[in-house]
Amino acid sequence: MSKDVFTIRGRNPDVLTCIANLSNDEVFTPPEFANRMLDEIERAWSESNEGSSIWADPNVTFLDPFTKSGVFLREITARLTLGLASAIPDLTERVDHILSRQVFGIGITQLTSMLARRSLYCSKWANGEHSIAKSLTTEDGNIWFERIEHTWVGRKIERRAHPTENRGITVSLEGTGRCKFCGAGEAEYGRGEELETHAYAFIHTNDIRALIAQLFGAEMHFDVIIGNPPYQLSDGGFGTSAAPIYQLFVEKALALDPRYAVFVTPSRWFAGGKGLDDYRERMLSDHRMRSIVDYPKLYEAFPGVKIRGGISYFLWERDFDGPCTVQTMWDGKPLGEPADRYLDNFDVLVRRNEAVPILEKVRAKKESTLEKRVSSRKPFGLATNFMGNASQTDLRQPVKLFANQRIAWIERGDLPSNASWVDEWKVLMTRVQGTSAAIETKFLSKPIVAGPGTACTETYLVAGHFQSEAEAEAYASYLRTRFVRFLVSLRKPTQDAAKGVYGFVPDLNLDEEWTDEKLYARYALTPAEVAFLESQVAAHPDDSGVTETPGEMLV
Repeated sequence: MSKDVFTIRGRNPDVLTCIANLSNDEVFTPPEFANRMLDEIERAWSESNEGSSIWADPNVTFLDPFTKSGVFLREITARLTLGLASAIPDLTERVDHILSRQVFGIGITQLTSMLARRSLYCSKWANGEHSIAKSLTTEDGNIWFERIEHTWVGRKIERRAHPTENRGITVSLEGTGRCKFCGAGEAEYGRGEELETHAYAFIHTNDIRALIAQLFGAEMHFDVIIGNPPYQLSDGGFGTSAAPIYQLFVEKALALDPRYAVFVTPSRWFAGGKGLDDYRERMLSDHRMRSIVDYPKLYEAFPGVKIRGGISYFLWERDFDGPCTVQTMWDGKPLGEPADRYLDNFDVLVRRNEAVPILEKVRAKKESTLEKRVSSRKPFGLATNFMGNASQTDLRQPVKLFANQRIAWIERGDLPSNASWVDEWKVLMTRVQGTSAAIETKFLSKPIVAGPGTACTETYLVAGHFQSEAEAEAYASYLRTRFVRFLVSLRKPTQDAAKGVYGFVPDLNLDEEWTDEKLYARYALTPAEVAFLESQVAAHPDDSGVTETPGEMLV
């Protein structure tokens, strides 16, 4: 076989750098990025195996359980082809050994499984005449894909009259269920055979080991599991409203007990959020997490793909027990020094190593936090789309309503909850706070000081309610400080600013006006720590006064 067997990989440009993503749900991994993840495995293997190379071992097995372009399997094969040259001198025999015994994949759609086979075998059929794998006897080879269906549960039940008999019957309404494995909605994903179901086999099982044995025809144990799982179940958009599913893939992969696992996922799990709180708690408390490489800057890791909160990859090692090495990347280069730390020192993963000593100083005072003061969603029980009345005319007890980008009115008796807050001074904060910039530096909107006789819809949270205007103004001024916004940023990976993002902010006495300078002195921040804090959070363009304009954002 010619030494040019892998020339497709070396073309300029590499074909796998030119493939457009099919959607934001299933993001293709650029080859350069995949190789950084493989470098991480190479280093860890060498350190744990007396300096030996993982690529020189003919018995190591690899699985990409959610392969799309096949880039991970292709790059693994290329490295093994070089590393095994001494152990298996004949190139044809060596490549065949690697492809038939060492690298395995599970396609996530029919299209991507064919693409992965083309990348790996140089043929969309593993046993085709052009395939570089000579021992594989099936068209799929070691890249499995079959269409499967969701398992719908929880359908709504309706009582109807029997069409021919004088009795009632119970009918299960199609289109109203959800998949018991991934939570997909039947209305969205109950599709005909002409469309992909996106029912991924790897997470649609109660017994992952039995599934793997069924797919590959024997009990399999993989030394390395690597990949880039689907991120979410699309609901027609992209963002926090869509349900994340990448955590389901990671959990199934770790249940296979590999020696090493390395995955690239959105970084939102660092602070939890929709469907991720339990996953975050498990991952932070798992001392087998050996390293995390974080890319917080929008678009940096995957150009053209908007993943709010950035992405990261982590290396999990079965036989490791210790602190995790955390490294931030920015514009392709390490930002600051890597640090070894136990991730469960806080209830969220603090992304920047430089932020940890600042937070430790704040926490050392053991002060109550603003999370206990800030309201939950729908502070007055009114949804974002509640319209209210255009004017207070004809209302007996009119309440001024801060609604979505406008002012409306409502009858006091029509407020579903917390009507007692109407007569107090309130500080309102918009629930969605941030900009569309690639680099976020403000983190909170301008506080709105709302006097007695006011309420709000779900667009806002009541950050605090007070008996006097002076308290409300002092509290609003406190929320505008860079210090507060910095602590918020540590818990706020996306534009969503629920009450939990205030969980690191001390609830201080409002008898005095808190400025950044006073706060830096209170918590004994060093000049270097102040410089880092201020490099992360921009000064407010107007540090005096607050606004009573609904929905005004920091821009």
